[in-house]
Amino acid sequence: MATRHVISRRGFLKLGAAAAAGLALHGSRLAPPPQGFPKVDLLGRVAIPGKVEVKVRPDVNSATVQTLYEDAVVPWLRERAAPNSKPYYINQRWVETDTGFIWSSDLQPVRNLPNVPLDVLPETVIGTGMWTEVTVPWVDIVLDNPPARSPWLKEAVSPRLYYSQILWVDQIKKDEQGQVWYRVNERFGYGDLMWAHGEAFRVVVPEEMAAINPDVQDKRVIVDVTRQTLACFEAGTEVYFCTVSTGAKFNSLGEVVAKWATPVGAQQIWRKTVSIHMSGGTTGGGYDLPGIGWSTFFNGIGTAIHSTFWHNDFGTPRSHGCVNARPEDAKWVFRWTLPQVEPIPGDVTVGMPGGTIVEVVES
Repeated sequence: MATRHVISRRGFLKLGAAAAAGLALHGSRLAPPPQGFPKVDLLGRVAIPGKVEVKVRPDVNSATVQTLYEDAVVPWLRERAAPNSKPYYINQRWVETDTGFIWSSDLQPVRNLPNVPLDVLPETVIGTGMWTEVTVPWVDIVLDNPPARSPWLKEAVSPRLYYSQILWVDQIKKDEQGQVWYRVNERFGYGDLMWAHGEAFRVVVPEEMAAINPDVQDKRVIVDVTRQTLACFEAGTEVYFCTVSTGAKFNSLGEVVAKWATPVGAQQIWRKTVSIHMSGGTTGGGYDLPGIGWSTFFNGIGTAIHSTFWHNDFGTPRSHGCVNARPEDAKWVFRWTLPQVEPIPGDVTVGMPGGTIVEVVES
């Protein structure tokens, strides 16, 4: 097993001595806080590039009452199943908003949960900083190291981070108006440094990475690419179940893309990391995604079970080979499987024979 940096809960929560209040940013460089989001408990963010149509009924053929564009945030009032409402698609669920219905696959379920920013950061064995999770629908960022290194930042007109993404915070500053800003970055990315409003992030505390049933050794994960499901078993007894999105068999043009298929077979987990940058593919068919949380890798070509913030189409094959999961499902699998991960550094790699078996099957 690889060496892991371990920090106690007391050590993780111990605050460093360098206060950030005296360090000011130039206010002219920074955007004002985003406008308020709808005041309801559950929201939906338009997660796809381009636009979506709000329908008068949960039916693709019904009248369009409104057109919304990427990152629009709407009240998520309730979901409604409507069979045959979108022919040739697996997902037939719609979200009712305050103006009409939107196909649920296009909306990321989000909440608006601003936080009280910290004044100082913890000192850890890997330096000053902490893992944080975005808890608002989106937050604008300001690049600290232009020009951008990451492809997604090079292409973004108005770069943002999104609900459920996990980033490392290593500095705190205040602007001339007293607004607290966090410097966020990826420990496993291209090295870009970004500033964002501190209230958009909450601290990922050690308890959230605590192992679930750590003494049970007979664990197995079964991913069914036919049914698009994931199930966790302890000694043959199912203890967890969810729907997922595995590798797509076809691209947006309907062409077969065999390389995107999730590899079938039984393999063992070799790496787990609380946050990672994922990229691959080619222009027009590639991807470049920062801050992907709760990633559990189980084969040598980089296939992982991980959190997903860019779609809500679980139950439909649509990944580039990985197992896309809802954030809460990816987090549970991350905590339950072996090897265990210490909160700091939040990453572990083990040699063979590896950890928990992940078996990908076709039923």
